[in-house]
Amino acid sequence: MRQLLHQLLQRRRSEAGFTLLEALVAMALMGVIMGALATVTAQWLPNWNRGFVRVQRNEQVAIALDRLVGDLSAAEYVSPNRETKRPLFAGAELGVTFVRAAFGPGSGPGLEIARIAETGDSQGRVLVRTHAPFVPLATGNPSLDQIPFADPVVLLRAPLRVTFAYAGRDGVWKSTWQDLDELPAAVRLVARDATAERVLAVSTATRVHVGRAAPEPEQVQEAAQPAGAPDQPQGQARGRRER
Repeated sequence: MRQLLHQLLQRRRSEAGFTLLEALVAMALMGVIMGALATVTAQWLPNWNRGFVRVQRNEQVAIALDRLVGDLSAAEYVSPNRETKRPLFAGAELGVTFVRAAFGPGSGPGLEIARIAETGDSQGRVLVRTHAPFVPLATGNPSLDQIPFADPVVLLRAPLRVTFAYAGRDGVWKSTWQDLDELPAAVRLVARDATAERVLAVSTATRVHVGRAAPEPEQVQEAAQPAGAPDQPQGQARGRRER
């Protein structure tokens, strides 16, 4: 009887827990599994980070393009002064200047001159929007350099860039739109990643229709009249219409 009990105790002791060999094998298998997981994570995490950054950039560009689309779609046919009949619109590949109805905090009724262009700061190239109240420019050869643009708002920073193209009624795209007698029929915005030298898909089909029919001379003069300026005598205005 004692011998039988002793054998049962020995059997239970031998079955309890792991042997040293089994523990070593388990640790070796765990090391192999952890190494495989580390390898997969090291390969997957950078791709995930790049994809996340790409999504953030696309969202940033989409917000900036929505702002540009809303801004350019409000462009109006306004002459810089009474002697110049063409609209105040200067379009280049990296910037555009135009007249639109004033908007934003503190803006009253009237017009403003908006400029969207690339400039530089301590962090590199940036796309900035500035504006100034519209007043008639000097006669002769009006220059946009005399306009006191203020309130800069950063729309995009490097490496993201936006280029502009302009098309008339003929549908031919041009990199500039300067000193012409009409507004462009459409403006195309193309966003690029300067680091990867690629066009972002969010901007491939962006067009802004800003075409406007030329207003009557009286409407241009009324729009060009500064805020607070005295109205012209009715007799003079009536005389011009009769002539």
